[in-house]
Amino acid sequence: MDLVIGPLDLSAHVDEALAIQAVAFGLGPDEVAVRRQIVLRHMTYPGARALGASTAERLVGFVYGMPNDRTHWWSTVVEPYLRAQYNDHWLDDSFVITELHVHPAYQNRGLGRSLITTITDGADEPRSILSAIDTDSPARALYRSLGYQDLARQVLFPSAPKPYAVMGAPLPLRRGQPMRRG
Repeated sequence: MDLVIGPLDLSAHVDEALAIQAVAFGLGPDEVAVRRQIVLRHMTYPGARALGASTAERLVGFVYGMPNDRTHWWSTVVEPYLRAQYNDHWLDDSFVITELHVHPAYQNRGLGRSLITTITDGADEPRSILSAIDTDSPARALYRSLGYQDLARQVLFPSAPKPYAVMGAPLPLRRGQPMRRG
């Protein structure tokens, strides 16, 4: 099965992308509706861009991000946690990976690695930051393999049931295994 990674008009494909996120992240319809508005707003920000991974039939993964802005909601939430660890300078000159999701049927093929390295390869910023649920998981293992390190842990987002970790890495990201096609 051939998988193609390329630019994604996320605003036009928001429902398709959020269906992947809902399956991969276990989101219900109400949370998907909230995230839909967030994604559409994010895609209006300067420098926001998205990539998709597709088969001939459908979108199976996506990533989007943007240059960080300290006035954005995410930055205002994580800043005190980063400051407490003397890492708040990471909020400047960073490209934020806002979301990265791969449909479970397509995971463990290097697709997430290809999506994140491809989008950060196009970043003008010297580093990248992201947040992930603060537990040992395949996602956190992927980020660590790319060079991301914990900058702050046990970060609490309003309405999120689990704490997050904020991670950062210098760009370009470390390369690892290439995407396997099957």
